[in-house]
This record gives sequence, structure tokens and C-alpha cells, in this order.
Amino acid sequence: MKKVLAFLCAAVLLSTSARALDVDAPSALLMEKETGTVLFSKGEHEKLEPASVTKVMTILLTMEAIDAGQLSYDTVITASAHACSMGGSQIWLKEGEQLTVDEMLKAVCVVSANDCAVALGEQIAGSEESFVERMNQRAREMGMNDTTFQNATGLPAAGHVTSAYDIALMSRELILHHPDIRKYTTIWMDTLRNGASQLVNTNKLIRFYEGATGLKTGSTDAAKYCLSATAERDGMELIAVIMKDATSAQRFEDAKALLNYGFSTYSLVNVTADQVLAPISVSLGTQATVQPVIEQKSLLLEKAKAGTLTRDVTMADHVQAPVSAGDPLGTLTVSSGEEVLTEIPILAGEEVPRITWSQMLRRLLRSAFLAG
Repeated sequence: MKKVLAFLCAAVLLSTSARALDVDAPSALLMEKETGTVLFSKGEHEKLEPASVTKVMTILLTMEAIDAGQLSYDTVITASAHACSMGGSQIWLKEGEQLTVDEMLKAVCVVSANDCAVALGEQIAGSEESFVERMNQRAREMGMNDTTFQNATGLPAAGHVTSAYDIALMSRELILHHPDIRKYTTIWMDTLRNGASQLVNTNKLIRFYEGATGLKTGSTDAAKYCLSATAERDGMELIAVIMKDATSAQRFEDAKALLNYGFSTYSLVNVTADQVLAPISVSLGTQATVQPVIEQKSLLLEKAKAGTLTRDVTMADHVQAPVSAGDPLGTLTVSSGEEVLTEIPILAGEEVPRITWSQMLRRLLRSAFLAG
């Protein structure tokens, strides 16, 4: 009877998991931010039009320009005739109108403003054409091998394609290294132009999904409905990419299904030793000991394993000088039952030079004096 019950429970769990991953979109992917682990994929390398999800790259390059000091949030941008001619989603910039980078980023992130996206690109690279060259160069640097950008907006253009996998890569780069973008991507409603322009986020998950942090919607007749959705719970942030869904509502349902699966199945565990690491003695060093350290590492684990972790520390009893910071001193082995999940090196946290003859002589004389 117990075996029958166990089998039925397993069947229920499997069927629930299968339903959670039953997305309608022909192309989809779920990735964990910290480790970059892909948790689900379907047609992830199919080259498709991304529509305004393109703007994840535009936003990324803007944030990198801010970090590099090329721009600041207070930089004032004057709208060009070209930027104002975009059409599609926009805030109806007028030629010569001036807004700050902060205001334009808000418009791009919240209402997918094509005019502001191009204005930002022109400010960074001089022209949209030059900015698109940077977009494609950055894509190659990140290993986005399915991607060719033709513009900064995602408006329909021959050969403008990417994949669910590549969208996840650039989304991860943005939220991992530029967490400040959340101050824009989590806005549900706001205004510009001293309240004259109302903004409502195109990403409905921001209002209706617990832990939603962004990121970007997109839709055209050819691309259909696309989304890069990010959300964080219990210190773990996930990226759900949906491409070419049939309806706007379905892309949000598919994204929620992926995110729900990820949050219900996995945990992100920060690995440390169970005890404080004691200093290791150093022979012939300028100091008697060296302090070992462990670089913090995050493990993405199935929740069933996360509560059964064991940690074993193996370290040298002593080392010979000279010791350089970062020299290996031992290993932290993390296991679940008999399965070794990871081995993390224990390193020297400081430099300990070898003692010189003159230093050794002074040390001996000092010891003799104190003994006397």
C-alpha cells in the first residue's frame, strides 16, 4: 500500500510539473540570473523577430555608458528629427525637445518609447546606425550568436532577429550588472513633462505578479507577442523569455508558468563553511599564520536537495613561505547525500613574504632578550 501511495504521489508531482511547463509559445526559456543556469527551454535558438524586447540591448548600452561616465542620469538630450519620426510606441517627442537621460530611460522602460530609444542611441554613438553597430558588437561579446540587430527599437526591419536564448543572455547582463535599472522597470504608473504625459507599464506582471522586477515587452504583427520577464523571490531572480505568442494575455500566462515552476522547484543557496576557518601556520614567514578565505559561491539546487547539504573542509596543517594572496590552502566540499555538488577552493586571504636572514636574526635576538 505504501508503494502504491508513493507511486501516486510521484505521478501527481510529475504531472503538476509538466503542466507548469506547458507553454503555448513556440520559443521560450527560463534562466536563473546568478548562475546563468537554463531551467527550461523550447525552441530557444530559433531566430525570430523580438519586437521591442530589442530595447533590452538599448537599455544595457545606456547603463554601460552611464557607468563609463559618458552619460549621467542628468544629461540633457535634444530630440532629433530622426528620433521623432519613429512611430509605434512613443511619447511623441517634438524635434528640439529636451529631456534628461533619466526621463528617457523611464519612457523606454515603462512605455517602450521608440523615439526615446533612438534619442538615447544617438546621444551615445552619434547616430542610430553607429549605435546599432555597437549593439551587434556587444551581442557578439556576450555570445549572442543567433542575433542581428538592424535598429535600436525593434520596429520591423528585414534581418532583425534574435532568439529566446540570446534575449536571456542580454537580460541577465542587464539585471546582474545594473540592478539600478529596477527603479524604472518596476514602475507601474508615472508621469513625464511635469505630469502632462501619463505612463502605464506595458508589462502587466509588474502589477499582478509577486516579486516582478521587469523587464521588457514587445509586439508587432510579424513578431506577435514577446516578453522578457524577470522576478525575484527569496533572493533568487529568474528570467522568463517568451517569443511569438499568439496573444498578449498568453505571453503573460506563459511567463508566469515558467516563473512559478522555477520558484517552486529551485533554491539559490549561498555556500559558506559551517565553522570559522582557523589561521594556518606559516613556516619561515614574516608572520606566523595566514588567514584562509572562501570566495562566496551561489549554488542553484532543487529544493529537495537544498535542505540536505553537508560541508566538509580539508586544509593544510601548515604552509611554507612565501605565500601569495589567492594561493590554494584547501577545499570546501559541498554534498547532498553521496552526491558531491561542488568543490570550492579555500585560498590565502593575504600575502606572507618569506623572512630574510636579517629579519630572522632580529627575531632571534628579540627572543633571547625577552627570555633573559
